[in-house]
Amino acid sequence: MKTTITKRLFAIIIPVLAFVGCSDDFLEQTNPNQISTETFWKDNKDLEQGLIGTYKGFANANNINLVGELARTDLAWASGYQRPNNTNEYYLQIFNDASSVPNNKWSANYTTIFRANQVIEAAAKIGETYTTEKEKEEGLIILAQARFIRGYIYFNLYNTFNKGAVPIFDFVPVKESEFYQPIASAEEVKKFYMEDLKFASENLPVSWEDKEKGRVTAGAAVAVMGQSYLYEGDYETASTYFKSVIDDYGYSLTPNIGSNFTTMDEFNEESILEVGYSLDFKNELGAWDGRDVANSAYVRQFTGGDGTWRGAIPANWLILKYRNEPLDFSDSRNKVVDEEGNESFRKFSLRTSWSVALVDDEDMGYYLREKTGQGSVFNVRMTAFWRKHTNWDITRSEEELSPGKVRSGVNERLIRLAEIYLQYAECQIKLGNVDEALVYINRVRRRSGVQLLGLNGTGEFPANDHDNKSYDAQSLMEHLMYTELPLELSAEGDGNRNIDLRRWGVKAERFKELAQRRYTADHYTLLDEEGKEVTRWASILKELPAGDPDIDENWNEFQEAANNYNDDLHAYWPLPNSEIISNPQLNE
Repeated sequence: MKTTITKRLFAIIIPVLAFVGCSDDFLEQTNPNQISTETFWKDNKDLEQGLIGTYKGFANANNINLVGELARTDLAWASGYQRPNNTNEYYLQIFNDASSVPNNKWSANYTTIFRANQVIEAAAKIGETYTTEKEKEEGLIILAQARFIRGYIYFNLYNTFNKGAVPIFDFVPVKESEFYQPIASAEEVKKFYMEDLKFASENLPVSWEDKEKGRVTAGAAVAVMGQSYLYEGDYETASTYFKSVIDDYGYSLTPNIGSNFTTMDEFNEESILEVGYSLDFKNELGAWDGRDVANSAYVRQFTGGDGTWRGAIPANWLILKYRNEPLDFSDSRNKVVDEEGNESFRKFSLRTSWSVALVDDEDMGYYLREKTGQGSVFNVRMTAFWRKHTNWDITRSEEELSPGKVRSGVNERLIRLAEIYLQYAECQIKLGNVDEALVYINRVRRRSGVQLLGLNGTGEFPANDHDNKSYDAQSLMEHLMYTELPLELSAEGDGNRNIDLRRWGVKAERFKELAQRRYTADHYTLLDEEGKEVTRWASILKELPAGDPDIDENWNEFQEAANNYNDDLHAYWPLPNSEIISNPQLNE
């Protein structure tokens, strides 16, 4: 076939060359009927079209690749196989530059940057043609959005790849050689993306209305700049940025933490940076068509319902943290009344019930079943599933919601106010302001009816239940690292759990500590929807002390990670081999 095509091309090309060979001007001609970069970008309407393409690139889930990011941390068991079998290279900490996650993430990141650069370059040219203030204002806001997206993507590249040293593209490559750029230093990359974010913070609106909700905002730019300073250990500067986000942009915690995890209440008052998805459009497209506006990356990885791929299951220690989260018994939301009028308390906290599905959660349904245990069989030693990123609250099955396809309309929440509260609290701990840190941690806990931290009768909510402990900087930081941040934000964000473990300097130690823990699980019996008694085998996880005869070694976790993890090899994603092979200028 290739030979036939070549012959046909040769037969066409030779006469054409003979016809135009004497005219050098032919090579300089532009086809007036063909759209090019010279003819497309004419006004702000064209800029807006380019920006829509940039947002579409931004919505590619591979920009974050949350499942892959979770797998390399302490938060997840990442394998579709029954325990103890696990071949996931990220969970095992044996990934390398040929692994799919860093290659796919890199490709998506630079595709989004390319699209943003098209808008940024075109905006500079079109800006010279503006004749009204309205045109200038519209153009400036479009430019600021493109620069935020480019800056945010470079923020993530800096924090996840090659210790921050990656190629910088501040232009649209045209010639083949321009597509190959050398590695810039981490300092240069940080300076570059911070300039983008600063520009965005000064020129983006504080909020958008109606159908424009979901576009990036000034508050998001300030939040990302604050996170950048936090990750570098500049707690004073980070604290200033976080306090501005808290005070100056109109954000507030949602009354119900569940508003942040499903299709209800999307782009709510807590949302700072959120990627929108929908099931309303492009239903005629194939399951993996890149033009689709649904999210196909997460739902089957997290669900415990039909068709689960078990790509990311909460780690045992995290499941037990959720199971044992103490309630604030003074909070009326923790009281439940049965059909006979008997009053009792919830078995699990609101944060737990909205975050994960536990077989014995009788106060929260699952996939429109009355009891969680009716919505999944909890088999193959999987005792919990994340509810986040799934449609358990609106359908009986993911297949029923999107027959024959893998689609979800649940938005991806990248940054929300609760995260900023907790990061601000970390800054205050590091600056010696423990009482101030407790205020913001307790605001997050109180939203979910969880027992507050500190001595009884103290703090912002003295009438609520407290754990009656006196915290110093060390003990409160430990709580933040291993309880508050993971319970509030697990399976969310942009891969910042790995960033946190790395910057705290505890990742290797963490895997070794978790590898020493031992577990078993009890069976759970319940009535199914037809009233028949069924058993969910080994579905209630328990931790046991070393040497206990009931230990089941099949429940062990992070054994290989403890042996394989190496800071030099696994703290960052390596430069992907797709770039190493194709880019001759990489190390120039």
